[in-house]
Amino acid sequence: MKTLIVGVGGISNGGKSTLSKGLHQKIPNCCIIAQDSYFKDESDIPVDNNGFKQYDMLDALKMDTMMRDVASWQRDPKSFLRQRGLSNTLRDGTEVFVLIVEGFLIFNHRPLNVLFEKRYFMEIPYHVCKIRRSSRVYSPPDPPGYFDGHVWPMYLKNRQEMEGMVSGIVFLDGLKSKEELLAAVNDDIRQEIERLREKD
Repeated sequence: MKTLIVGVGGISNGGKSTLSKGLHQKIPNCCIIAQDSYFKDESDIPVDNNGFKQYDMLDALKMDTMMRDVASWQRDPKSFLRQRGLSNTLRDGTEVFVLIVEGFLIFNHRPLNVLFEKRYFMEIPYHVCKIRRSSRVYSPPDPPGYFDGHVWPMYLKNRQEMEGMVSGIVFLDGLKSKEELLAAVNDDIRQEIERLREKD
């Protein structure tokens, strides 16, 4: 049995989840672990001098729990899929299991980043991101000025940090069509799966 761990990172509302779900539908023996599922309780999120909750930093996330789930998948991908009710995605005749880890800070957490064989980063311009963010409903909702006062500055800071410590990232233009992006990344991952199958 062989495994492949793929990272799909990028800015808030950049298209990470859409791409990851599309890949999940196309790739056999595949599952997703989404970083957004690991936020700490709202009461545990630090607040900055402007009164903004600091959601866009690693301290706001239960990364130890996320890493335990990734390790659980690494130990036994079949069992992991069954435990999550995803045994219908299992396909006989293929020995490569694929884990997609999706999130906005996955490449900034060193213990997680070293596990990726493939890294993709969705990027969109400021104005597009702001429009998309304002059209989504969050719980708790974004307070006035949150995007410009916290979300975008933290994205720039986190991205600079990521680029200083990570290599081998494929940057994707989030303004391209979902179909075009999915086709390109799916082809890339399929090639890697074939390469793994041929290795022995």
